[in-house]
Amino acid sequence: MPLIRQAFVLGAGMGTRLRPMTEHMPKPLVPIFNKPLITFPLDHLRSFGVDSFVINTHRLPEKFEAVFGSGEYGGSPVKLAHEPDLLETGGGIKNAETWLRPDEPFIVYSGDILTDIDLDPLIDEHFAKGNEVTLALREAGLSTDMAFRDGRVIDIAGKYGHQGSYDFAGISIWNPVVFKRIPAKKKVSFIPVVLDWIRENGRIGGAVLNDGKWFNIGSRGEYLEVHRMIADDGWRPQYVETSGWPIEMADEAFVDRSAHLSGFNSIGAGCRVGREAILENTVLWPGAQIASRSDLRNCIVRANQKAEGTLRDTDI
Repeated sequence: MPLIRQAFVLGAGMGTRLRPMTEHMPKPLVPIFNKPLITFPLDHLRSFGVDSFVINTHRLPEKFEAVFGSGEYGGSPVKLAHEPDLLETGGGIKNAETWLRPDEPFIVYSGDILTDIDLDPLIDEHFAKGNEVTLALREAGLSTDMAFRDGRVIDIAGKYGHQGSYDFAGISIWNPVVFKRIPAKKKVSFIPVVLDWIRENGRIGGAVLNDGKWFNIGSRGEYLEVHRMIADDGWRPQYVETSGWPIEMADEAFVDRSAHLSGFNSIGAGCRVGREAILENTVLWPGAQIASRSDLRNCIVRANQKAEGTLRDTDI
């Protein structure tokens, strides 16, 4: 099977749907049982042969530097491509051109999705059909913008009058010829780029990947539900490289012996949970402090924040 060795991972989104959780943390870096969300896409791609990455950033670039400041992940080089002005997906692809090998296709992967879908059918379809672009499609129940017929994406959001049936799954393969179609330093989505290509009879293909789990975490409820499913249902993507994951309690955390924990809980590095505190279905980001005799249920306590008292369905 042909391999794709490079990827552009989107990390520059605003995370507006997850506010206030993302006020001080980019959405791609929110922890899932003490593992940054964006590292799941990196592990996933590495399992299919990708060995170098470009990640774009916009808000809070220093947070990405803290994770990838060494310039690598698992031994694979990582380049952070900062966008002072947000360029969106198409502009981001063009901006990444400098760091992508010019004679090879590349995968574009949204850095804020969590999935274990098999990428082999997408890669096979791209090469077998000689596509210039191949989009991963899914019946996710979120959108039906993508019109797909006989192996070709023929319309997006009804631009050319075709009814769609599929959602874009946030993963795609591109040939480097795309760089000629996107102006430099311009804010533009990939969608008008692809629509122009379709109008010119370009080879814009797709692969329907309905198997496996797929999460676009867009609310605090979905964020907590992913933790519940991992803890209670035992879901674990086989590609995850982090040793011992899921990590319910970081080694550097302290929980008083008199505290009571039930349901699913995730406790980050540097957290402290005081005497007789109660935690149920609650996620503590690194450095969170829970006062003695506090009672938290279905809560998220952000990094270095303190929570006390009785709290329900609350973000701190």
